[in-house]
Formats: sequence, structure tokens, C-alpha cells
Amino acid sequence: MSDLFEKYEGKLPKKVLVELKEATKGLKSPEVKKTLERVYGEFVANKAVPGEAVGIIAAQSIGEPGTQMTMRTFHYAGVAELAVPQGLPRFIEIVDLRKEPSMPVMEIYLTDSIRKDEEKVIAFAERLENVPLSDIATVEEDFAKKRITITFNEMRLNEHGLTVEDAIKKIEKAVRRKAKEKKDNNLVFEPGFNTLRSLRKFVDRIHETKLCGVKGIRKAVVLQEHDGSGWYIKTDGSNLAAVLKMAEVEPSRVYTNHIREIEDVLGIEAARNAVLIEAKAVLDGQGLKVNPRHVMLVADVMCYDGQVRPIGRQGVSGSKSSVFARAAFEETVKHLHAASIKGQKDMLTGITENIIIGQTIPVGTGLVKLGMKQGK
Repeated sequence: MSDLFEKYEGKLPKKVLVELKEATKGLKSPEVKKTLERVYGEFVANKAVPGEAVGIIAAQSIGEPGTQMTMRTFHYAGVAELAVPQGLPRFIEIVDLRKEPSMPVMEIYLTDSIRKDEEKVIAFAERLENVPLSDIATVEEDFAKKRITITFNEMRLNEHGLTVEDAIKKIEKAVRRKAKEKKDNNLVFEPGFNTLRSLRKFVDRIHETKLCGVKGIRKAVVLQEHDGSGWYIKTDGSNLAAVLKMAEVEPSRVYTNHIREIEDVLGIEAARNAVLIEAKAVLDGQGLKVNPRHVMLVADVMCYDGQVRPIGRQGVSGSKSSVFARAAFEETVKHLHAASIKGQKDMLTGITENIIIGQTIPVGTGLVKLGMKQGK
């Protein structure tokens, strides 16, 4: 039986052979042989032909059904705060690689020790939520006397398990100054700045002070796992690096839709997979059938040089080696002007530049060069 598989080593991918070995267990040799022949035939039939314009086909495959995308937003049941954009707005975010998604969301799965206990999961979710000073206190500014008064709300402090002393320590650490007065629930600062601009910046720092929780996570919602075996957390906001350090979290099952954050924390391969997963999720959510290999090609093009780049003028399209190809996309005069000043040459190796000057494009039969042998 192993001789049958050895025959296809190097002809079929290793992963396919491993899956076939598992799938054909218990079958007789003739059946295994027939299965291998059929799989190999399908594999060869689906390989790209030399000279095939795979980029054009992928663009058409995604672009045509993409015109049918809606502009809708997905709301989680009972949670008005978690409204994740889907359809065209989300797809544009992915290919443009926005610095921050319009709604960064995390899925956090916990270790077996707490994921089945709803109360413990709810308590952990509360610990995740970032609590800024503005949530538990009011800040009054007296610009005439250059004096800032902070008044704490004891009930809000208790809800988050904080004391006035804890809050004061964190505020003083954040602004790097000691308070002038500490009386009951009031805290007074006189930072001694001469300009109103400096005082304004100081007040902004006070407002942004994080008292507890994880920076970037504004809301955490507890949801039941699909199989009903436990609970997991969905968050509004993302901070992958901080969440992965928490002991209660199962690191292999943490996911965020923030592609740039995945690249920074987990590397380029993880970011490439994230582009693929997010784009495929948008297309599937719209009921659009697109060959995953075409989406994979887009993800590969965005990530092939070791960092994730957008498709547009700031990324892939704007950094093509051909001057004509760059000019044909956007900012035509700018690209031609810059190329003429630098004395750049266009070797006319791509499709766009050859169409512009009216030559045969190097695709399909256009790749074939004929030579004539002279003499006898």
C-alpha cells in the first residue's frame, strides 16, 4: 500500500498525501489506486497554465461579485455597542489596510479552569474593560487660577473595585505630579504652567488616565460557545499583546480582526492568514462564492515582501517597478514627472505598460518567442 503513495511523492503536496492516507484507511489497493489517480488528475487540471494571467482572473473573480456587496453592519444580539461592519466597508478596510479598523473586535477563549463557570468569566470580562478617569470622576478646570479639581464618584469606584487612594496613586503616576490638596473625594492640582496650552494638555492627560482594565478594550461581552461547552468573551476594542500575557487566557484561541496588530505581535505569516480569513469571512457572509485561491493570491501579494501593504497607491499599486503601470493607476502626471527627473527606464515587462504602447502583452501565447535558424 505504501508503494502506491511513494509513486506520488513530489507530484502531490505532502499535506494532500497525509490527508489521503487517513481518508483511505481500510480500503483495498485497487480502490486506493483509483482514488490517487483521480486526485492527481484533479490536481493537474487545477494547476495554473504557464503564462496564465492569474492576477487578472483573481481580480475579476473578487471584483465582479464584489459589486453585489451590501453596506450592512452586524449587531450582536442584545449588545448595541458591538456593531461590526460587514460587506463592502469591511472589505475596503482589509485591502486598504487601514491603520485602525472602524470596529476592532477580539474573541478571547479562556482556559478550562474558568471557561465553564459563567460567573468567573463575567468577573474576568469586567477586569478587561478599560476604565478611564472620566468614567468615575468629574474634572473641573479653573483656567484663571490655573487649578484643576477632580471629584470622585464613590459608587462608580466601588463598581470597579477601586478606592479613592488607588485612583489618586494612578493619577499622580500618570501626570507625574503630586496633588496640591487631597480632601474627602476631591483632588486638587496646581501644576504651575504659565500657558493655557500647557494646562490644556495636562487636563487631557488627566482625562486619559487608565485606572484599571486593558488599554484599548472599551467593552467586553460574555457569550456562550457554539457547542454550549463553555463561555468566551467578545470585546469592543483590541489589545492582542496585553491579552496574550494573561494567565486565564488560552493563547492559541485568541483572535482579533486588527490585521496590523497581528503583524506586530505574531509576525507576517499570521498577518497573511488574517487577511485571508477576514476577506473570506466578508465574502462568505454576503453569500458570494469566490475561489479561496484567488483570495490567497491577494493576501500573498499584500505580504510577499515581509510586511503587510495595502493594495492602493500607498502600497502594491503605487510601488510597481513600471513607470507606466504606476501612472496608469493614479496620480499620472506626478509619476511621469518624477520618472523623467530621475531618468528612470521602463523595461515593459508587465501587462499595463505594453497595452499603453500597443505591444503584444506577455501573457498566454504572447509569452512565446519565435526564432529562425539561418543556414543549412
